[in-house]
Amino acid sequence: MTTLSLEVLKQQLEDFLIRASGKNAVITSAHPLAGGASRDMWLIDAEFDHQKRRMVLRRDYASSMVESALTRAQEFTVMRRAFESGVKVAEPLYLCDDPSVLGGAFFLMGFVDGIAIGRKIVQMPELAHARTVLPTQLAQQLARIHAIDTAEFPFLQRPAEGLTPAQAAINDTVAILDSLNIHNPAFEFALKWAADHAPVPQKLTFVHGDFRLGNLMINADGLTAVADWEFCHVGDPDEELGYICMRDWRFGMGHLRFAGIGDREPFLAAYEQVSGRTVDRRAVDWWELFGNIRWGVICMSQANRHFSGLDPSVELASLGRRSAEMQYEMLKMIEAMGV
Repeated sequence: MTTLSLEVLKQQLEDFLIRASGKNAVITSAHPLAGGASRDMWLIDAEFDHQKRRMVLRRDYASSMVESALTRAQEFTVMRRAFESGVKVAEPLYLCDDPSVLGGAFFLMGFVDGIAIGRKIVQMPELAHARTVLPTQLAQQLARIHAIDTAEFPFLQRPAEGLTPAQAAINDTVAILDSLNIHNPAFEFALKWAADHAPVPQKLTFVHGDFRLGNLMINADGLTAVADWEFCHVGDPDEELGYICMRDWRFGMGHLRFAGIGDREPFLAAYEQVSGRTVDRRAVDWWELFGNIRWGVICMSQANRHFSGLDPSVELASLGRRSAEMQYEMLKMIEAMGV
């Protein structure tokens, strides 16, 4: 990603919007948004023929969180399809693959009001009502996401022939460890246990890939948008049901297994009702466990982006130490599930 001054970024983006919209476009303000560990995000205020429009710019950093993540063009495409399918997602507006504009691919989407900071969502008194309706709302959205036709997206990563999604996920995680040249007995033990107990899915579906607090926009009435679609793939829908229950996504409310806001069972029951599919709770347990394994490894990879010098960042560096928390949680879960 090319580093541009604020004035150059605004001018380049303004010129692009004039060409893309066919209207007289003026950027009135542009501010970076905090919290984007995987992509660079900006809040953009613009006027199109004197009509105000607030948007969000999403573009690449110099290095990638996960090499298999979707490109901006691919992410834009799946978001467009999700939007058309009635999923609560920001409307994709303009896509640019020309690196001469901002130094790399980017897209703009409509601004959606809401709070994405997990700790605030689980604690703010103003969001008390939202926390009561979110289990049903999120179950409904996941069922709708899982119903998206994967045949429309040949670029989506899917398990290799002969592998289940669980086996493929284990292989991908081992590959990340190998690329980092990390030899960690806790991860090696957990990966072996996971391989020995890997579930076989009822069916393969479209999977969002990062469905959790932090990637969900919430207001007083509940969910306003599902964000961050770059990890979409074809896989086991139970992956998402376990992933959102990971302790790290409970943001300090560890006793509330479902996203730090409630018990897990009402969420799973709501999902079953909407999707028409019976959920194997043991498989959901496995995917919650594996989420800790994979996230613990990715935390190390995130820290490596800082240490490599490509993306110097205190946030990325701090993620490295979080890996120990994931290792502790995964070993506790293995003990509870039976070695």
